[in-house]
Amino acid sequence: MIVEISTDKSKLQLDVIHGFLTESYWAKGRTYDEVKTSIEHCLCFGVYIDEKQIGFARVATDYVVFAYLMDVFVLPEYRGNGYSKQLIDTVIKDEKLQNCSVWMLKTADAHGLYKQYGFTELKHPDKVMERLLK
Repeated sequence: MIVEISTDKSKLQLDVIHGFLTESYWAKGRTYDEVKTSIEHCLCFGVYIDEKQIGFARVATDYVVFAYLMDVFVLPEYRGNGYSKQLIDTVIKDEKLQNCSVWMLKTADAHGLYKQYGFTELKHPDKVMERLLK
């Protein structure tokens, strides 16, 4: 199967994205409008086979210093085919993100995938803070 990965937001299938995210451990219960707003304010990557969306990732970024990778998924029935690797490879090589020297993400279960692309545990956790409201 030929996979297409695109940053064209007009191709994104919001029902697919929302349907997955609202059941995920990290975005459970996120509303359709919240998903739509998050997409509007980020650089997004859709993964498609025969124009059907099978995966997604988004990056919150200033395009100069910081890139925060979020909401990465490949639908369960398409896993095990290397699509997540293709997606992450495309994201980190995107021309618009090449100036970003700080990349971050949170994951509970995909450390092995991200380590292949240079992500590590925090080198200086004493310098990183967070404010969690939910």
